[in-house]
Amino acid sequence: MFRGRSSGRFFLLLVLFAFLLMAADLYTAKVRDSRAYLSLLLTPLQWVVDLPSRFAGEVSDVVVDRSLLLKENARLKSESLYLERKVQQNAALRQENDRLRELVGGSLRVDEEVQLVELIGVNPDPFQHQIIIDRGSENQVVMGLPVLDAGGVMGQVTELSHYTSRVMLITDARHALPVEVNRSGFRSIALGKGELDELELEHVPDTADIRTGDLIVTSGLGGRFPRGYPVAKVAEVVRDPGQQFAKVIIKPSALLDKSRHLLLVRMPAPAQNAEAVSAEAEVLQ
Repeated sequence: MFRGRSSGRFFLLLVLFAFLLMAADLYTAKVRDSRAYLSLLLTPLQWVVDLPSRFAGEVSDVVVDRSLLLKENARLKSESLYLERKVQQNAALRQENDRLRELVGGSLRVDEEVQLVELIGVNPDPFQHQIIIDRGSENQVVMGLPVLDAGGVMGQVTELSHYTSRVMLITDARHALPVEVNRSGFRSIALGKGELDELELEHVPDTADIRTGDLIVTSGLGGRFPRGYPVAKVAEVVRDPGQQFAKVIIKPSALLDKSRHLLLVRMPAPAQNAEAVSAEAEVLQ
């Protein structure tokens, strides 16, 4: 632009013109107004020039924001799962606490010495109703000890190892339990049928004083179970005029398929002699 003979003069003219514009801008209001109009005309050009930079910044913000949102989302999901697990644990703990309170309340009603145990296993054989508890001979557990939950009688210890024991439930088809009707005192034998929610009373005369809803408790006969422990409630009494005995179906009071914390009842020494164990074994056979 400034090459040639007249380049020096042209440059001086431009410098002079620039000084004149600055002087006019300082001392003349009209020039300042003209500059404002000129800025207004140049504003779209400034926006166009700034558009790539602004677009790049917005894209960068979007990428950064998306990355942050993904991380935040992952963190919130993790916290949500953690809190859900805590809620589930708290619910389980509340239920377990309620069961333990019921169990403690049940132990207060038992005159004999009791020991708190926990169910750790279930026999998978559908024809044998047995559970495994976390106490054995090393914990002074002996054969024949009654096992209860907060509702009533569950069964008795039939096998021992050093640190665990096997308990036969009262619903096992091989189990027989001497019982009586709490209201009338009528005595009978509760037989397991191989079903977790049902037992049957054996040889109940058609004229026996027994009704639907009666509470069935242990009679104390046989020397294995103390007297007065809840066993079941009468669910159905079927009397056939042509039959000598009535059919009596009873429902266990204990939660045989749900209880986890149980009580071992230690009988007084005279009830745990060899003769009582032998007599009860004969009943079970």
